[in-house]
Amino acid sequence: MASRDERKESRQRMKEIYSVAKKYNVSELISESRKPKDPAQGEFDEELDASGLRKALEELGPAYVKLGQLLCTRPDLVGNDIAEELTKLRDNTPVTPFEEIKEVIETQLGQSLDEVYSEFEEEPLGSASIGQVYKAVLKENGEKVAVKVQKPGSYELVAADVKIMVSLAEKADKYITKTRTFNLPAIIKEFERSIFKELDYMEEVMNIQKITKNFEGYDYVKYPKVYPKLCTNRLINMELVEGYNVTELYDNEIDGISGKKIADDIVESYFKQLMLDGFFHADPHPGNMVVDKNEKKLCYLDLGMMGILNETFRADLAQLLLLLLGGNANSLVKQLLYMKIISPEQDTDELRMDIEDLVNRYIGADLDQMDGVLEKLINTMIKHGVTLPREFVMIGRGVALIEDIGYNLDKDFNIGEALQRFSKKLVVDKFNPINVAKGSYDYLLDVEHLMKVLPDRINSTLTKIEKGEIKVNLELAGLTELKNQISVSLIISALLIGSSLAILADKGPKMWDISVIGLWGFVISGVLGLYVILKYIVFDK
Repeated sequence: MASRDERKESRQRMKEIYSVAKKYNVSELISESRKPKDPAQGEFDEELDASGLRKALEELGPAYVKLGQLLCTRPDLVGNDIAEELTKLRDNTPVTPFEEIKEVIETQLGQSLDEVYSEFEEEPLGSASIGQVYKAVLKENGEKVAVKVQKPGSYELVAADVKIMVSLAEKADKYITKTRTFNLPAIIKEFERSIFKELDYMEEVMNIQKITKNFEGYDYVKYPKVYPKLCTNRLINMELVEGYNVTELYDNEIDGISGKKIADDIVESYFKQLMLDGFFHADPHPGNMVVDKNEKKLCYLDLGMMGILNETFRADLAQLLLLLLGGNANSLVKQLLYMKIISPEQDTDELRMDIEDLVNRYIGADLDQMDGVLEKLINTMIKHGVTLPREFVMIGRGVALIEDIGYNLDKDFNIGEALQRFSKKLVVDKFNPINVAKGSYDYLLDVEHLMKVLPDRINSTLTKIEKGEIKVNLELAGLTELKNQISVSLIISALLIGSSLAILADKGPKMWDISVIGLWGFVISGVLGLYVILKYIVFDK
């Protein structure tokens, strides 16, 4: 339970928030005095002023700036105008004096600055809402490092503001009709999760270590080296990468480094992160990319927030992109439904017509002419009120950023070719016999779990039927034929599972480094499956 002082501080902060909101004409979002008597009726008349919202968030400080940065990536929730305005957010938090920063560093390390660093520049290289970055030299090995320090009091301030946000979101959802359409409490919960991950600097350390491992053997890209023994929840010591920002290479060549080469490296590295690893930079804007002057390699910075995609989603995404690039509108809508990106209720004739118009526009076009096609698909769905999965919006924004950087670096840049190439690789890998075998093994485990619970569920259902709690209508016509179809299907399933186990066991004679027994099992299963399909579709008509 909050103490009296905490409640007093919270009330004072609420007054401050209301004052700032009123100043920029966005007070309807938090004003209880203006709530309608009947929540079901009420929506405020005036439109939310996008620039006023941005200025209010900037003035309210770190937590609200971070919230705005999240909302600018969700045009499906706040609309394109507000999302676009929020991309202009500026962090006006003042620089924290060095003496206060020094105290944080020494507390976190348990040593004085002189014991750890031979040099430490007191002027920060950069300052943001939550942290500041300094240049230093390690005493132990003479290596230059970037020292990222969390400002004192940042965690406590953000935690207090997030608590207020949760309360405001619940009230807004209750009293303001327009906010109910995008579930404001859920957005704040998502923000709460992401901001506290960002406040834990060890998350970024682990992200850097993981993505560095993913790119072992890839010589064209690098990630900053971290010094785990000199890192804590509020402090990171990492390699100081001195280089050129990618914007310096727009239509330019510096020190033998061409924009075209860097454009190719960016698209290759980003799509590897996204499509092959499922662990990708959540905000790949130009400020987070430099070219190392010494190694002449692309380097990604600011890896505090990463996107994560599981293998199934990546394979489904690859098929979606191939359908989009291939101009198959009907199958594209089916894939969007299958992936639950759109719901059956949102699958309207108007949405289908707009998707068909978009796809038909690109039929026959070369891949280098398909610029912005994914972003246009997302905007089409937003126009029809589709609330998109967070991951899908993040992917769309990331691809759009990479595309924009690529075109500025190289006028002949072709993102369509890269999208198609990586998508095809994923789809081919999905149907690789070994991956099919692994999938079949997972299916076998599901069957085993089902068989364990099935008897109890059947007994429970029969008991309810006996008590008259369930009414059952049976249609017995064609039962024999159904029995035969089930028998054949079970045989095919058994063959698939057995073949999968044979491949995974890695025993016996092999062909193409795959078990011959397993291969023959897949062949027989395929023939039987084809027979059942042909019999059902052709012969039984």
